[in-house]
Amino acid sequence: MPLISSAYAQAAGSPGGAGMEMIVVLGVMFVIMYFLTIRPQQKRAKEHRAMIDALQKGDEVLAAGGIAGRVSKVDDSYIALEIAQGVEIRVQKASVQLLLPKGTLKS
Repeated sequence: MPLISSAYAQAAGSPGGAGMEMIVVLGVMFVIMYFLTIRPQQKRAKEHRAMIDALQKGDEVLAAGGIAGRVSKVDDSYIALEIAQGVEIRVQKASVQLLLPKGTLKS
């Protein structure tokens, strides 16, 4: 019996401390989640916006769906891609996934 009463005494001794520890643990978990998921995603989105804003005529790009082509015209929200000689398509700027090095596409 003496062990049970001392266990109750320990549990009753610090009821407020457990709540504060839980808040600290949740705060640390949020900080870890921020640096592992949210921050890298924001960084990629910022780099993608910068790439799209820097697009100009003659750049070779890879668009959504694997369409590769050379930029022939740039508008506010669309670009014209020359995917073959004399064949142009219009795609949204946001669909451009990758800027290819010059000379990747052969004429």
